[in-house]
Amino acid sequence: MAGAAFFEQLYLVGLHQRGLIGGLRDQFFAEEPDPAHFLTALERVPHREAGVVVTCERIELLVVTDEGECGSAPQAVLQALSGIISDFAGARSGEEALPLYHYRGGAAAAHIFRTAASLDSQVVGEPQILGQVKENYRHAMTVGKTGPLLDAVFPAAFAAAKRVRTETPLAEQPVSIAASALQVARQLHGDLRQRRALLIGLGEMCELLGAELQKAAVPDIVVTHESAVRAEAAAARLSCHFLPMAELDHALTEADIVVSDRGAGSWTITKQMVAAALKRRRNRPIFLIDAAMPGDIEASTSDLSDAFLYDLGDLEAVALKGRASRQMAVQLAQDILDQELSAFERRHRERAAGPTIGALRAHFEAVRQEVLADPKLDRDSATRLLVNRLLHRPSEILRHDASGEAADDGAVGDPDTFGQVAEAARLLFGLQSTGQGGTPESGLAGQSEKEASKVKEKP
Repeated sequence: MAGAAFFEQLYLVGLHQRGLIGGLRDQFFAEEPDPAHFLTALERVPHREAGVVVTCERIELLVVTDEGECGSAPQAVLQALSGIISDFAGARSGEEALPLYHYRGGAAAAHIFRTAASLDSQVVGEPQILGQVKENYRHAMTVGKTGPLLDAVFPAAFAAAKRVRTETPLAEQPVSIAASALQVARQLHGDLRQRRALLIGLGEMCELLGAELQKAAVPDIVVTHESAVRAEAAAARLSCHFLPMAELDHALTEADIVVSDRGAGSWTITKQMVAAALKRRRNRPIFLIDAAMPGDIEASTSDLSDAFLYDLGDLEAVALKGRASRQMAVQLAQDILDQELSAFERRHRERAAGPTIGALRAHFEAVRQEVLADPKLDRDSATRLLVNRLLHRPSEILRHDASGEAADDGAVGDPDTFGQVAEAARLLFGLQSTGQGGTPESGLAGQSEKEASKVKEKP
């Protein structure tokens, strides 16, 4: 299959929890999606290759199909992938019911590059996503689901992500936010080794801050989530405790540092809840970090004298990383991804020409060996015979396309395509001038029958 056509058969359909609010978010991400489940589900979609990018915040399904598979491709392919995601939580099937995104061909590859480089994350530059994408790819490759295209796209995306991390300040973004959070926490509470932290929800930034708090030797970290299964899994990753969401009021009372990243579309923590917690704490201060989009903590909570509420923008400002510098880093990263994606597409299309180039070389070599096998031909006769044999088929095609007559093999020429064929001949052989009828004077069709008969094969 031609390189371009092969590349266009890459499809991606995804769902990110930032596009969900309330019940839908809980429905889809109540438990961490299992990549193996989705790889198995992809058996419902005819494909040559398959892969997934499944994390605690996203579900992305990829297939490479053959043209014409899944019925009326490409729409049928996208619908089939959308149905798998919809069925995961028993939601209504159909793209309109969910904020799904879908890409095909180069756009799908570009999305994989952006995801690996963490340009598609809530916190741009967060480090966990690259490792998660690598793990998903290795699993699909291990079970034999990937193939030539995905085995080229993913490593190329990883290489591009590495360039982004080493050549731009983008990777400093989440590290700076986490460092800023610890800085503010120390200014407020002093020695963090005597403090307690509460993580609400399990978004990307929530887990990053949890890991940083752990590194800072915060001795008591608690995770809470609507799903006890997810809370327990996160607690295992962070080597901490978990509580059911029903105990949130008690957990607020105990916590000195609170990080919330649910994004449920309604207040997880209200001003009233914090006021009550402060009263029970005898007004010991609480440092609250709202890492969610949309926000989790009622903004007026900051009016309380002992409640210190920061969102990610506030922490970014503490780190002296303004929006302008962040956007410059993002643009620089995007430029790198564009370069890497263009280079990848060029290499892929060049490889697609390999079989034709190989067949052409093999044909020329076979003709050369056949001519050299005749010991009665001197050097001049052998080279003339070799040239004539190599040019015979191209010359026939050009002449018969120009005249509309049938060639030796019965193929009927087409005068309408003659100009394209002649132009292709000039391009392939680097010919400059043309003779009558637009054919090269000293090229393929310029060989006369008399010249062609000067060298006769000897019996």
